[in-house]
Amino acid sequence: MTTTLNAFVHTLRHEADDVISVELRPVPGTEFPAFTAGSHIDLHLPNGMERSYSLSNACDEKNRYVVGVLRDRASRGGSRCVHEQLRVGMRLPISAPRNNFPLHEEAALTVLVAGGIGVTPLLSMARRLKAAGRPFEVMYFARSRQGAAFVDELQALGMPLLLHFDDEKGGPPDLRALLAQRAPDAQTHYYACGPTVMLDAFEKISAELGHENAHIERFTAVAVAASSDAQATYTVELRRSGRSFTISAGKSILDTLLDAGLKVDHSCCEGICGSCETRVLAGEPDHRDSILSTKERAANKVMMICVSGCKSRELVLDL
Repeated sequence: MTTTLNAFVHTLRHEADDVISVELRPVPGTEFPAFTAGSHIDLHLPNGMERSYSLSNACDEKNRYVVGVLRDRASRGGSRCVHEQLRVGMRLPISAPRNNFPLHEEAALTVLVAGGIGVTPLLSMARRLKAAGRPFEVMYFARSRQGAAFVDELQALGMPLLLHFDDEKGGPPDLRALLAQRAPDAQTHYYACGPTVMLDAFEKISAELGHENAHIERFTAVAVAASSDAQATYTVELRRSGRSFTISAGKSILDTLLDAGLKVDHSCCEGICGSCETRVLAGEPDHRDSILSTKERAANKVMMICVSGCKSRELVLDL
């Protein structure tokens, strides 16, 4: 099961227009687990919500976690709570770090592409690559300089840094031209995090240019329709529990298991946080998450049971 850590708010800092950073420290007598660049944690907020935020600090820091939070104008209560209700000294339960966006440190070159608040996991990656002495460069896009967080911290790292602010340049960047500056190379890895429109374009352009090592992390789930060959009703066998369940039309595997009284790790219920990731032992999932890559979906080794369905009559899961 997911481990809950006891933390307190050590520092709240204004980073840019509508962006604050939250520095969390472990309560006395405890310590935080180590994390890897690209990781995120869940905050158990005072209003009862759980929200995932990427860690931006150096992954060798064991005494603190730092997240950046944009006040979303369309907030359902999460970012608004962080901005309006968190106070220095407040106790705040959090999850242990999880990483759905791992950094391949052995890459000959790493290109980090950040859009707005999507800079947070990429900043942690940049810190790690700098510490490891690996070659990398950063492209950072924002609507305005005033809305771009952590620019000073990126500049202090001393790597090639392209800054593009729409209001100063007269429009958004030419992402295709920027990504086309380098020929396809299996030793180069690209990472992007930012708004949905940018990530959709990044995936499409990377595929067309032949950049096979293109990785993304989404902050907002993308609605994925069921496949045409998805089963409306199917059976799920839990190998370790020795129990079987019939999943009925319109109901997720996760909800079915929770209704039966099983304790299953979960958080977002939207296929974006990765907390319900489950190993698939047999059967063919119908993947509808916003995490797994095309290769990972084709391998059918894991699935997100909060949103994904099934193409076979039966699934066998490692639960």
